Amino acid sequence: MILRKTEKQITDYKKNLSELLQGEYPQFSETALYQDMLINIEQLREERLDLAEVKLLNTAFKELRYAMKVFKPYRSIPKAAVFGSARTPRNHPNFKFAERFGKKLAKKGWMIITGGASGIMEAAMIGAGVKNCFGLNILLPFEQQANVVIRGNSKLVYFKYFFTRKLMFLKESAATVLFPGGFGTFDEGFESFTLVQTGKAKPRPLVLLDTPASDFWKSMLRLFKKHVEGGGLISPGDLSLMRHFQDADAGVEEIVNFYKNYHSSRFLKDRYLIRLRKRLPDKHLEQINRDFRSMVSSGTFERLTDLTDEDNKDSHLERLLFSFDRSSFNQLRLLIDVLNRLEVSP
Repeated sequence: MILRKTEKQITDYKKNLSELLQGEYPQFSETALYQDMLINIEQLREERLDLAEVKLLNTAFKELRYAMKVFKPYRSIPKAAVFGSARTPRNHPNFKFAERFGKKLAKKGWMIITGGASGIMEAAMIGAGVKNCFGLNILLPFEQQANVVIRGNSKLVYFKYFFTRKLMFLKESAATVLFPGGFGTFDEGFESFTLVQTGKAKPRPLVLLDTPASDFWKSMLRLFKKHVEGGGLISPGDLSLMRHFQDADAGVEEIVNFYKNYHSSRFLKDRYLIRLRKRLPDKHLEQINRDFRSMVSSGTFERLTDLTDEDNKDSHLERLLFSFDRSSFNQLRLLIDVLNRLEVSP
């Protein structure tokens, strides 16, 4: 028989935890979150899940905690998640292309995150250089060693679970890049596409790259256009979330220019907030209200001047606020393109 705690026991337990955490972390406003996690652990013990389930939770928690620790010193540096086939040989044109791309992106001040294995992943890391790389390696039933670039480096992290690994790819990157690859490449890359398309992830550059002689992405995009969009399986315009390039410089510029004026965005209660690096002149605000009114459920785009406690970070940034219809994420991407192209005041 499992003895459940009474309401009073739970209240006392929370009180004791709160006092403990306040003593250990008096400067943290996150005390309630630590308390909630500890309460959940206690509830987990009482619920007596199967041992395999407890092991899963424990391993996932440890993998995420350690990965966040590794990334923490580099949070201020933008990163691109680069996916592609581990089977691409060194003499393949896409290997050389990925190497050039990694080198050019690193010169723009970016770091890259790959799976840390061979092929495209190794090529991009060779180009970027080990100091600009992270490897998120997966432990597979068959042997998969980390490539020579990242092997033994402190920025190489091993994962047992794909879901924790994919979460870290998305959480720590500001762009997603896909070279030709197999099921793993499609799984990792198209999860990013799906999350952006549905608004579960922040807007980001979603870049498809291959050599000028390749028909890989062109043929895929034709298929998507004819059968996926043409069949009504996605919304018209969703394919505009993906941008295809066959030149390394063009791919790099797509990523860098995405953040030329656009800084970040988030939902703020029932409205959507866009942060900009530069002030938007009134004439451009009027233009946006004309051209993008279809994605506004009510009211207009307006400047946010009085910062709330929920959004007081980076107070120097310009802020646009509007009632988003919560479905036009392809239009949101086009809006970001416009905001980046407009001539604005410093």
